[in-house]
Amino acid sequence: MGEVKNLISAEAIDKIKKVAMDADIALFTTNLSKLPLATRPMGTLDVDDEGNLWFLSKNDSDKNHDISHDNQVQLFYSNKGSAEYLSIYGRAQILTDRTKIEEYWTPLAKAWFKEGKDDPTITLLKVTPEDAYYWDTKENKLITLVKIAFSAVTGSNVDGGIEGKIKV
Repeated sequence: MGEVKNLISAEAIDKIKKVAMDADIALFTTNLSKLPLATRPMGTLDVDDEGNLWFLSKNDSDKNHDISHDNQVQLFYSNKGSAEYLSIYGRAQILTDRTKIEEYWTPLAKAWFKEGKDDPTITLLKVTPEDAYYWDTKENKLITLVKIAFSAVTGSNVDGGIEGKIKV
């Protein structure tokens, strides 16, 4: 088992920002009380200085509908290149602030919003974390897999890296 290191405040926000922005895509899960879970990939626009995560979404999307009835969401990140993983439980807000939409607009978003940043269907989703957990292997994935295989053969314990709760 690896080291447990819980993170708080600025260190927690830095970890969320690093893993989320490096991974880029979140599995964004809504309607947490109903199975199967409603999950879809979403591009993360930003993690602000308070630890909030930002996404663009259409106002008539299933996720917006789900959030308008129950704002609990779960985000999952996997940064395979550095073998870092992050799970965030939080509350989502649907915002229509045109200034904020312009701030977070990217040319790539035009694929979903045909009228550009002035598209009337654009909303921002702001996720405020309430609980988070991360896993961060110390080495790259190949070394970690070799360590696990060695540990399985020899019966020794594997140093799985660092993991812990994150409290913003």
